Amino acid sequence: MGDETSQSRNQARLRILELANMISVPMSLNAVARLNVPDAIWQGGSNSPLSASQILTRVLPSGGGDAENLQRVLRMLTSYGVFEEHLSSGAASDERKYSLTDVGKTLVTDPDGLSYAPYVLQHHQDALVSAWPLVHEAVVDPTTEPFARANGEPAYDYYGKKPEMNGLMQKAMSGVSVPFMRAILEGYDGFEGVKTLVDVGGSAGDCLRMILRKHPNVLRGINFDLPEVVARAPRIPGVTHVGGDMFKSIPEADAIFMKWVLTTWTDDECKTIMENSFKALPEGGKLIACEPVLPNESDDSHRTRALLEGDIFVMTIYRAKGKHRTEEEFRELGLSAGFPHFRAIYIDYFYTVLEFQK
Repeated sequence: MGDETSQSRNQARLRILELANMISVPMSLNAVARLNVPDAIWQGGSNSPLSASQILTRVLPSGGGDAENLQRVLRMLTSYGVFEEHLSSGAASDERKYSLTDVGKTLVTDPDGLSYAPYVLQHHQDALVSAWPLVHEAVVDPTTEPFARANGEPAYDYYGKKPEMNGLMQKAMSGVSVPFMRAILEGYDGFEGVKTLVDVGGSAGDCLRMILRKHPNVLRGINFDLPEVVARAPRIPGVTHVGGDMFKSIPEADAIFMKWVLTTWTDDECKTIMENSFKALPEGGKLIACEPVLPNESDDSHRTRALLEGDIFVMTIYRAKGKHRTEEEFRELGLSAGFPHFRAIYIDYFYTVLEFQK
């Protein structure tokens, strides 16, 4: 194995300890989201550095709580760039103060009630956490994903029976979707000239609302999702909520939009969804899919890690053979479904706009 006192062996041991203890990171992130720490620090934009004791008085106004333990959580997340630590030279440990970095600001509730905090909370619910010790089972037998093994049924069926979980998931998706859609609407011109647009898996219709506001040429939006989902969707001017099954058919339109839909299905299932999209489009119509796209080579960049971590999340929670794909894999899927034209537009660092034209 080599000299255990060497720098490389010391670094290797340190790295494996960091990896083994890394569960501390998402669970601590979950803790500060539950306690509303980011909102407490932000306070309408002040982002003034606060001590753990000062933060506690805002998140637990009735009193109580352990400032030392909160500080331990804040220090660890500071090392991952969520908080910035303010400590004057020679100051005592209880005088440490914390403000939000740009990463931490993603957890702050905006005027529309949205943030990435519900996304964090959604990922760490008991039913999902119970699946993670079974990741190896996806290797042993990929016919059943770890979530179903741990909870007795697939995630979407499970969510459907748990209104609170389903509501949190929808809020989480809205919190992620809105910033992404703002970026897409600023950098992508593919909605120009479209008169009728279907959003497959559109949930509450947030994306359609934003698209119609930006592109008045879209005269009709169709929010297409499961009947039980669209039954709870709010009224939106210019949008019709339609319940159905994308594996059977998709409403006809000039263009079809979907976001983070293909990722959670197998190649054969994706082909069926895309074939139904092809049938619903006129000549020259297009399918606009926004999906995570894996790089061809693995590296240690934040982007690659986020994409590969998301891939394992899909494998564990939704489908053992659902997956993130490379650009070339998406191109091949499009060709197999009948789409002769394809292009990928990289705007957001996580989601890529994939345009399949008939």
